[in-house]
Amino acid sequence: MSRYLPNINKPKVPKQRGKARKHYTREDCLIAMQHTNSVKAAARYLCCTYQHLKPFFKNYIDEETGKSFFDLHKNQSGKGIPKYLSGVYSKNEFNIIDVVEGRVSSTHFNPKKLKARLIEEGILKEECYKCGFGERRLIDYKIPLILNFKDGVTHHYGRGNVEFLCYNCYFLYFADVLNEKDIEKLETHLSIDSTSPAIEFELDEYQLERMKELGLVKEPKKEDGDELDLISRI
Repeated sequence: MSRYLPNINKPKVPKQRGKARKHYTREDCLIAMQHTNSVKAAARYLCCTYQHLKPFFKNYIDEETGKSFFDLHKNQSGKGIPKYLSGVYSKNEFNIIDVVEGRVSSTHFNPKKLKARLIEEGILKEECYKCGFGERRLIDYKIPLILNFKDGVTHHYGRGNVEFLCYNCYFLYFADVLNEKDIEKLETHLSIDSTSPAIEFELDEYQLERMKELGLVKEPKKEDGDELDLISRI
């Protein structure tokens, strides 16, 4: 790729309340362009939205052609992009093996969808690869697992490079799951903006009985003289 000159003016990036917007340098954009075939794919590669990346691509100029990175990389014809990524096909219609074996770049897909497909196709067991933890939360049946990349490259889904770790093992072997401020808020019963909001769950009869068996729910004591429980306690 030819040399690029930075624009003196900084990109006008939309402001976001309560959170600083990440700045992408010319070098960041060049690396993303080398590994992708469109601006949208570059945004996925840099783990940001298309609208956030667009001002940066429009701001950096190619010295030889005089065109912006956006014009050079927008790829409206879809050259080099698999057919199942076009509007005609659903983004779910892809073979996860092609991603695992490197024939298709993982940057074309949402990481959450890739994680789900790895489980659905039996490529990864839905359990911690360090301690074997795989217990589901009763209220929504989720397992607290984090997808870990052994080589540190978050786009390398090759066999043997990806594994699931529970929150505890991820904390013990790699990094903090929560930062100090998050922990402080939890311990002082304050809400954490960076985590998912609390959800009100309704338990069905099976879940309620299961929680009673585990001692997580106590049955109310009946008052004397009301053996048939005819009096409403509401």
